Amino acid sequence: MFQKFHNICNITNFTRLKTLNPFISFSGSFHLESQNPLSTLAPENAHDNVGIFWDLDNKPPISVPPFEAAIKLKKSISSFGAVRYMVAYANSHAFSYVPQVVREQRKERKLLNQLENKGVIKPAEPYLCRVCGRRFYTNEKLVNHFKQIHEREQKKRLNQIESARGKRRVHLVAKYSVKMEKYKRAARDVVTPKVGYGLADELKRAGFWVRTVSDKPQAADVALRDHMVDMMDKRRVECLVLVSDDSDFVEVLKEAKLRCLKTVVVGDINDGALKRVADAGFCWRDILMGKAKKEALSVVGKWKDQDILKRLEWTYNPEVEKNAYDWDDDESEDADIDNIAGANDAQCMQKEDSGAWWELESSDVDETS
Repeated sequence: MFQKFHNICNITNFTRLKTLNPFISFSGSFHLESQNPLSTLAPENAHDNVGIFWDLDNKPPISVPPFEAAIKLKKSISSFGAVRYMVAYANSHAFSYVPQVVREQRKERKLLNQLENKGVIKPAEPYLCRVCGRRFYTNEKLVNHFKQIHEREQKKRLNQIESARGKRRVHLVAKYSVKMEKYKRAARDVVTPKVGYGLADELKRAGFWVRTVSDKPQAADVALRDHMVDMMDKRRVECLVLVSDDSDFVEVLKEAKLRCLKTVVVGDINDGALKRVADAGFCWRDILMGKAKKEALSVVGKWKDQDILKRLEWTYNPEVEKNAYDWDDDESEDADIDNIAGANDAQCMQKEDSGAWWELESSDVDETS
């Protein structure tokens, strides 16, 4: 009985808050809607909306960490408009592959660990554990401490959350949220990923919607192409940004231009097929150095001038012209032409009765003579 009374009180309090603040009623749905780029509800105003479509199979970030590359890419593309959609597609091999730069960094770190253990090299500052604050004079001791203590604690938290249900699970998630986030931040610098180099997690942290496709050839290209066409059909973006050098996307860019969409390509091939079709093209060096953000302003200025010229172009519309000049039907026009022709014939007949047109009337002097 007491439980029923408690539930009734909660319902009445929620309805009271809902009437006082109507934003509460749709705040949860708006949060879910913003996270799903494949939502059926299109934005009311798609003007200046930008969508970034990243082909990770063809153009993965190699020389720069994935999170830094994604953040700089978003900042550069934001000059074209509001970045609403960021999508990345790849197969499992792209996420498990480790670039040569990362391999060299791991070898150097392993060599430094060996020298630190032998006492040949001493770090300028001790290694700090970002979870508990303890300090260590070798990197291997920090890694062992992190795995033996903090990694075990993280697994216990996850097991408790997975085994709990209902209200208790919500309570545990709220209780451990700060500790779990703190562990994730520290683990990025201490623990080496077992698979790949954390490409998918880093891109998700930067705000990208990452999807893994099957390992069949061209599977990522097909999925990315279908997603771009779906966005064009629903008219959700006005500027389409493609991060790739694959010439298979030429037809998609041509289709976007036929639909009067702006197109931008980010790739390392300067004279590639994609950059010849697109309105603007940048390389990774321009993105990382910030040069693309400055050049984007001039590109946007050209687009605005083209839009103004299109508005000033004259197009013939029969209905508008007819209403403006009050033209009659074809029958009335034919009747007016017949009346004008009849009047001209009558005047000609009168002139023939009076005499030939070449004969001049004699003057009074000639008559008297």
